[in-house]
Amino acid sequence: MLKSSYSEGVKSDETTIISNGVRIEGKVTSAGNIRVDGEIQGDVSSKSDIVVGESGQVNGQINAESITIGGKVSGTVKAKDKLTLEAKANLKGDLFTKILVVEAGAKFDGNSKMGDTKDFTEIKSSVQSDMNKAK
Repeated sequence: MLKSSYSEGVKSDETTIISNGVRIEGKVTSAGNIRVDGEIQGDVSSKSDIVVGESGQVNGQINAESITIGGKVSGTVKAKDKLTLEAKANLKGDLFTKILVVEAGAKFDGNSKMGDTKDFTEIKSSVQSDMNKAK
């Protein structure tokens, strides 16, 4: 299991990069940003931002403050603030976010729910729970 240094309630400006050619099985949690250009079979959580690059693949739930998808994701995606589906994105699963941006060419197969951040308190508790388990 990957984890970055963690302080209760504190975000980090550090970025964890899962490079193209890297495959991870299991949960990935971080207080900082995460960029996925490789493959993750499992859940990904961050108190900051998550980017799934064009070559990136995630098969699992994604939880973060802000999420940008340019590659393939299969699973539930929960962005507390903003979710962006770039032109080459392919999302199969449900999404929950406050702000949704979909670029022309993006593919989305699932249900969406948009609302205030108060509606997504389970996102924060899910991320904190994952971070506490990673300690």
